[in-house]
Amino acid sequence: MENTEKNTKKIYNLIIVDESGSMSIIRNEALAGLNETVETCKKMQEIHPELEQRITLISFDSGHFKIHLDNELASKARKLTAKDYCPNAATPLYDAIGKSISKLNAETEVNDNVLVTIITDGEENCSSEYNLKMVKTLIEKQKQLGWTFTLIGTDNLDVEGMAGSLAIDNHLEFTEDAESTMRMFARERKARARYMACACVGKVMEQGSYFNED
Repeated sequence: MENTEKNTKKIYNLIIVDESGSMSIIRNEALAGLNETVETCKKMQEIHPELEQRITLISFDSGHFKIHLDNELASKARKLTAKDYCPNAATPLYDAIGKSISKLNAETEVNDNVLVTIITDGEENCSSEYNLKMVKTLIEKQKQLGWTFTLIGTDNLDVEGMAGSLAIDNHLEFTEDAESTMRMFARERKARARYMACACVGKVMEQGSYFNED
């Protein structure tokens, strides 16, 4: 057992998803995409048994910070239901990112692999605990520990500009409709599989290359 533990790498999948009112347009597709992402983590556990897949999935709006999966082993992660994801209210984006990163940082060790995925269709508009400078500093600190960050946003936003302001190297844009949302999640799952393949052999993906398609 001791040798198995030494040979096992931990992969922490942190998924932070906007649950503000405007996400109601793509509620069904977002919910399906999140569940498919969880299934991808389970599949990666099977393909790469030497990688221990853990999932923390958090949704947020101005009324709640909801932890659906709390550092769960992928193999035990439950499927989200319609009751779990009910878009409403405003977008405290900085608070959600700051609290999520701080939470996971307390649960990880220096050599752990951490993949942070942030999905939003709106800009920050009501945070009270964190501001842009605080979140950017926090992200830069975690990147120095090898954490990988991605920002996925709708095409009504300046996603590249938002990512740059947050010191996030990887960004992806999609249109807020059913077809584009499903394509976005499919591309994200392929990228996640590439990330896991790299982690399996100890290879570090180049900065900004997460969504690059071979």
